[in-house]
This record gives sequence, structure tokens and C-alpha cells, in this order.
Amino acid sequence: MEELRNGKIALNEINIREYIDRTARNVVQYLIGENLSVSVAESCTGGLIASAITSVSGASAVFECGIVSYSERIKEEIVGVPRETIESFGVVSAQTAIAMAEGVKKLSGSDLAIAVTGLAGPKSESDTLPVGTVYISTVYRGKAFAENLRLYELGGFGRNMNRLLSAAFALERALVTLEGRGI
Repeated sequence: MEELRNGKIALNEINIREYIDRTARNVVQYLIGENLSVSVAESCTGGLIASAITSVSGASAVFECGIVSYSERIKEEIVGVPRETIESFGVVSAQTAIAMAEGVKKLSGSDLAIAVTGLAGPKSESDTLPVGTVYISTVYRGKAFAENLRLYELGGFGRNMNRLLSAAFALERALVTLEGRGI
């Protein structure tokens, strides 16, 4: 995240897509090298993370599943997010992101799980959360991590850039977690 947040990478679509591809390759290579697997539960990124991972040659050895859980119903019924979590904290929250990661990890049996939930835009239906409020989560080796990316602090991006940045940050967090620099 340091490269993105510290301006080492210009925040435009071409650079972010290249960063996503490079980071996905690194994640897949790490997983292959360690004989580990990954699964993802995505909301606002709509499958970008799963697509990035599965575009890497060899991903079939490590990728268990990807679920685009855009609706609350699917978050609950398929991914296993408790209704109480959504009612207490909201669908866009650290708690929901963690529950999504834990749910897809349990469902798939993967070693690492990645989840994303947030408000990509163009408008927020929330009175309290601005567009660019995005939570990413990883669950690995019994530990859960969640972070609000607060993309609105990086600039007033549109929907597509918010989705790309969310995928980039989530993949980077996955790599940091795998390398033991995270959780």
C-alpha cells in the first residue's frame, strides 16, 4: 500500500491495472511456492480480484473460489455473514469484511481468504459513509485483518477507479499478510 499511498505509482487506470496484475502474479507465485490456497469474497470490486488472480498462469493450483456477494442476501445465505453483523455494523464495515473473509474461507477450505465491501460510487446511499469507504479483509492462519481504505482521502475518484484501487489494495494486503508483514 505504500507504493500507492506514497505516490510512487501515479493513480491512473493504466498504472493501477499494471499494479494489480503484478501483485496478483506475486500472490500466486507465493501461494504456489508455499503450497497454499486462496479464496475471495467481493462486493464492490465485482470480481476484479478473482479475475486478476485467475489471469495468472498456474493460478488453478492455488485458487479455490471467488464469490461476488453484491447483495446482503448472498452475503448472508452463501458467504455466511451473520445477519446480526450487518444489522449492528452495516454492510460496509470492518466486521462485515471480516465475516465475508471468514465465510469464504470456511466455504472453500482455503488457507488465505480476501474480502472487500464498500461504496464505489458514484453516489453513496448512506448518510454517514462517503463514496470511497471501502473495507478490505484478510483471514490467514487464524488471524483476521480489516482496514478502511478511505479512498476519498486520496482524491475524488469515480466508480471505476475506486473499484480498481480497492482490488489493488486488497491484493497488496494479501501479499503483505502472506509474507508475514501484516497481521
